[in-house]
Amino acid sequence: MTWHRRTVESAALRGNPLGDPAERPLWIWSPDATSQRHPVVYVLHAHMRSAASWFNVEPFQRAYPEEIDALHPPAIVVLVDGWTSVGGSQWIDSDGIGRYATYLAEDVVPLVEAEFPANGLRGLQGKSSGGYGAVVNALRRPDLFHACAAHAPDALFDVTLARGFAPVARALRERFGTLEDFWRQFTGLRSHDDALLVELAACARAFGDGALPADAETGAAFPEAFAGWLEHDPVRLVAVHADAARSLRGVWLDAGRSDSYYLDLGALALRRAFERAGVDVRFELFDGGHGGMSWRYPLSLQWLVGVLGKSA
Repeated sequence: MTWHRRTVESAALRGNPLGDPAERPLWIWSPDATSQRHPVVYVLHAHMRSAASWFNVEPFQRAYPEEIDALHPPAIVVLVDGWTSVGGSQWIDSDGIGRYATYLAEDVVPLVEAEFPANGLRGLQGKSSGGYGAVVNALRRPDLFHACAAHAPDALFDVTLARGFAPVARALRERFGTLEDFWRQFTGLRSHDDALLVELAACARAFGDGALPADAETGAAFPEAFAGWLEHDPVRLVAVHADAARSLRGVWLDAGRSDSYYLDLGALALRRAFERAGVDVRFELFDGGHGGMSWRYPLSLQWLVGVLGKSA
């Protein structure tokens, strides 16, 4: 076996607002041969997942680490842990959750590449909020990350996230009262509404001041408050970081045609944004929804390793 478990003592996460652990597990796959240096792919999990979640085995399927073993790619592959007590962080720095982009860049990358034979070229891979983190960190840190692959990434917030305000308003009215009341009562996911409330509450901490940027009775967005969220939308960030986008060796985007969060629409909008910036995108809509896309990860991993291995 070529999987190695390490522990990250994160300076960036120490004293984070939620009191979540600064000590994090890390799993690293490395080729057996150590005489040659390789690119590194950092894998970012989705919201309400952790690095250990990749080892969960579904019936009649191999877990992603087993797929990586079978592929035996000429690369180092790193499963990064970003679990938080609100389910996730969007893999960015925020006052409400913590410095998860800094943790990735300044704690995880140096630890991995001090021990394993890295060649200085790095890719990011993720799904959903992990896909969001892959795109955003590549745009914001092109000096550090050189390609990204995002499966159904969070994007086009005014369509995809805003559509959750109405069911959240209804759930608060019928069952909980306020977001604070919801968290006080929360003991686990018992319905789709619970999952949506956790996701939007986490977004509120990552993108704003922790409050829902919408009327809790009607679900109507508050334009000024929601504008703060939109500043984090990768569809808009591509234009802000157009030079960084053009410097990337490659961008992979895909989504299921029937994604339950409408992230197929987000992927289409994000492709347009990259193309307006002059970036060619490896893009695909495939038959399927938001779940059941684990078969896509080996495809984008092979692609990432390929673009990182090409001569500049």
